[in-house]
Amino acid sequence: MIKDSRAAGTSAAAAARNTDSGPSALGPPADAHSAKAGETHDMAAAMPYNPGKAAEHGFQNGVNPPAGTTVEAPSRLPLGSTLSEANSTEKTGTVAPEGVNATIAPLDRVRVDSTGQVLTTNQGVPIADNQNSLKYGERGPALLEDFILREKITHFDHERIPERIVHARGSGAHGFFECYEPLTELTRAAPFKEAGKVTPVFVRFSTVQGERGSKDTARDVRGFAVKFYTDEGNWDLVGNNMPVFFIQDAMKFPDLVHAVKPEPHHQMPQAASAHDTFWDFVSLMPESTHMLMWVMSDRAIPRSYATMQGFGVHTFRFVNAAGESVFVKFHWNPKAGTHSLVWDEAVKISGADPDFHRRDLWERIEAGAYPEYELGVQVFTEEQADKFSFDILDATKIIPEELVPVRRIGRMVLNRNPDNFFAETEQVAFCAAHVVPGIDFSNDPLLAGRIHSYIDTQISRLGGPNFHELPINAPVAPVHNNQRDGMHRQAIHRGKVSYEPNSLAGGCPFQAGAAQGFVSVPARIEAKEAQGKVRAKPEKFADHYTQARLFLDSQTPVEKAHIAAAFRFELSKVTVPAVRERMVASLLNVSEELGHEVAAGLGMEPLPPPMQCALAKPPKPEVARSDALSLLARPGDGSLMGRKVAILVADGVVGQSAVDLQAALFAQGAVGRFVAPRIGPVKTADKVAINADASLENEPGFLFDALALPDGDAGVKALSADGHTMECLKDQFRHGKTILVMPASSALMLKAQIPSTLPSGDADPGIVFGAGSREFELFIEGIARHRHPERETDPPLV
Repeated sequence: MIKDSRAAGTSAAAAARNTDSGPSALGPPADAHSAKAGETHDMAAAMPYNPGKAAEHGFQNGVNPPAGTTVEAPSRLPLGSTLSEANSTEKTGTVAPEGVNATIAPLDRVRVDSTGQVLTTNQGVPIADNQNSLKYGERGPALLEDFILREKITHFDHERIPERIVHARGSGAHGFFECYEPLTELTRAAPFKEAGKVTPVFVRFSTVQGERGSKDTARDVRGFAVKFYTDEGNWDLVGNNMPVFFIQDAMKFPDLVHAVKPEPHHQMPQAASAHDTFWDFVSLMPESTHMLMWVMSDRAIPRSYATMQGFGVHTFRFVNAAGESVFVKFHWNPKAGTHSLVWDEAVKISGADPDFHRRDLWERIEAGAYPEYELGVQVFTEEQADKFSFDILDATKIIPEELVPVRRIGRMVLNRNPDNFFAETEQVAFCAAHVVPGIDFSNDPLLAGRIHSYIDTQISRLGGPNFHELPINAPVAPVHNNQRDGMHRQAIHRGKVSYEPNSLAGGCPFQAGAAQGFVSVPARIEAKEAQGKVRAKPEKFADHYTQARLFLDSQTPVEKAHIAAAFRFELSKVTVPAVRERMVASLLNVSEELGHEVAAGLGMEPLPPPMQCALAKPPKPEVARSDALSLLARPGDGSLMGRKVAILVADGVVGQSAVDLQAALFAQGAVGRFVAPRIGPVKTADKVAINADASLENEPGFLFDALALPDGDAGVKALSADGHTMECLKDQFRHGKTILVMPASSALMLKAQIPSTLPSGDADPGIVFGAGSREFELFIEGIARHRHPERETDPPLV
């Protein structure tokens, strides 16, 4: 009997239209439905078993996993979700390009420009009247049917999201990282594969303690988080501007944060560590002592994010293509040098401009004075680490540069401000767990906690597990996996498969294998009889004071004085004498001189005995002093880019010298601003046009990096009659700034009782007298020094 081919084809086509059952065998394809069914069957049949199953077992397979098995699809037909994908509209678009996830496209895909456009609702409905709610009559009640008002108010009510528990106050910028030389002998990480390779980055700087609306200039650690958008995935180097931390184990992180945050019974103080609970905690945690030295130093009050170092804090691993591993620590060094504020300056700035650092970063980038940093690494082996007197897994310890020099491997330039603060700086999500092939973790117990904590935080703050799809967080590398659904899902996956292994999608997406994918370093744990599950720390972790002493002994006399003054200020805010005494007892283990100096400032007599040490005989340190730990060791390139200089003017000043000075400053990249008793035009003695854009009232002197006093007797007389002038001049002098005194302004110096000599009797190099080109050059050279600490006395003379 002859088969009816038409009947067989019809039967196959009919069977292929079912979604709940199918025949035992497929007939010849008669249409797209049966062709899809047939090709799906062929792909599944080509994988009769899981060939990768055997490779799941054994140590060698664990360190060198193979790539997954795939079957090439006969066509794109069996891989799609629906045959109807060929039907397109302006909304659906066309069939997805093969192997493409469009959610990783550049941010242009979500930027909005409303030029020339009418106002609409979120649903795209044009709004005829945006001034009035819908009412019954002009004076009647508002109506519930006003969906435009409802949408506008509802969205407004939900604009805010939970802020970060720590690092809530932040500022961000886009930029790029450029590699100096290939590091393939050390790591296979994408940013370091070849000289000149450029990787996009987004950086967020932050304070730690304060809330989102707190001040920028608090005494605090600064976050320095860099998101590398590499072509092998996102790498987040989530660091701080200090290379150590308060604690050694993540178990104590909630306790630390609870202690430093505002005290819960009255929610004070904001963005400050100078209170009972913080000092009670750290005085009972002597491992915090090294970090306290850093936080009480001027590093806790940077002049600018552009003059601040950054550190990865923890020990990480570099891993090369052969699977060989070395330890690494990361350093960011600013091209502009490391410069800070002084405490009196920081306190005053916080009142006049709480956005000081945010404004500085924004204005530098807008002006083309792009912040630039060099990335350096300390690379060392496990054998070297075993010989150190400290444990490289202890986040309260550094590796002195004299032991392991810092190798410069690339530069980072921040050259674009965000278009929208919330969409980018606020929604950016950094996670210590985000690493790429070639970067791996050490066994640092604090790092282990951060790997988990950051993801939990982002899920809570950003509303679910899909925070990676927010445009600022999306990688530029392809994203293909079987994660599905969740709040605010954006990716629309094609096909029926969301698992691995599979045969119905040809095995895709498949595991990359060791050649391309991330493989953890098979680090071995020391085999000792006492090893087993235990809540304990290594003995080297118990050395709490050696490196605190190293840091203090590496500071200049002025820096040491600032550290002592900071301890004195902070502890004077503590209301419980026993806590102050306990902290001084701890400081005596660092330095008798420091302990005595702090105690004297607190009226503490007699002194308590030194606190008992956890380690009676700490090992001898390899380094007793490290010049690299002083801020003054990195003066920078001498550039004036981003510096602000106040040029005081008033009616009656000589205009030409003021204008010439402004031009000379501008040529060096500095911004000279005309500051007068009021803003607006200034009537100069020589008829030269000057327009003051700042006043002594709205831009106090402590907001500027230097001060120029004008020439012209009438103008100087007018300034002399304004008390703000005296305050401006005294602040500039007290804060060690460079001051240019044009001839007539010597009278201002006399009235303010500003000496022209140092306490030593030598001439003050930070005070320049004159109005000629040579004096302008000396003034510019003085500004490049940032400040003149040799002028300082405690208490201040002026």
